[in-house]
Amino acid sequence: MISQLLIGTTNKGKLKEISEVLNTLPIELVTPDGLRMVGQPEETGNSYEENAIIKCNFYYDQSHSLPTLAEDSGIEVAAFPGELGLTTRRWGAGANATDEEWLRHFLTELSKHPQELHRATFVCTAALQLPGEPVPHIFRGTCPGRLLLEPQTAIPHGIPLSACFIADGQTHVYAAMNPTEKNKISHRGSAIHQVKNYLEKLNR
Repeated sequence: MISQLLIGTTNKGKLKEISEVLNTLPIELVTPDGLRMVGQPEETGNSYEENAIIKCNFYYDQSHSLPTLAEDSGIEVAAFPGELGLTTRRWGAGANATDEEWLRHFLTELSKHPQELHRATFVCTAALQLPGEPVPHIFRGTCPGRLLLEPQTAIPHGIPLSACFIADGQTHVYAAMNPTEKNKISHRGSAIHQVKNYLEKLNR
């Protein structure tokens, strides 16, 4: 039986989305800030899975073996093959840029490419470490779509591309969808729904 789960991120946008999926579970969700943790994990992995595990282990160790969930995500854009992905937020204007600065630079560069290269796929890999288990459980989600050259909504904190990305089959960008709609189709929603289903089975 799991009564607490540490969500291993300090990104408010990601924390909000993860919590929206998991908050119906009879589990207390806690955060690094709430536990007064310090420092950030170094994302030195060569894949989404490796980075998710690095983050998960970092927070799990600091929590002294509290069940821990972490994820790594990014976007793969046809116009920039091999350039974003694992380093999405560090690309272009860089990790120290504000969300607005980062997105402005990204969209300026994207506008130099033809529309058919505005195709993109969001990817998320989540890692769940439970006490007494040797390795984390891994869950994956993807969502293909296209990018607009202008934000359709206000820019969500920590996840700026949500204001410009329209998933296939949808008419509104991620950030304009209500949480239930978005979390059913999004890359992160898909991965975290799998986590939710797994935790529900554990707690039966």
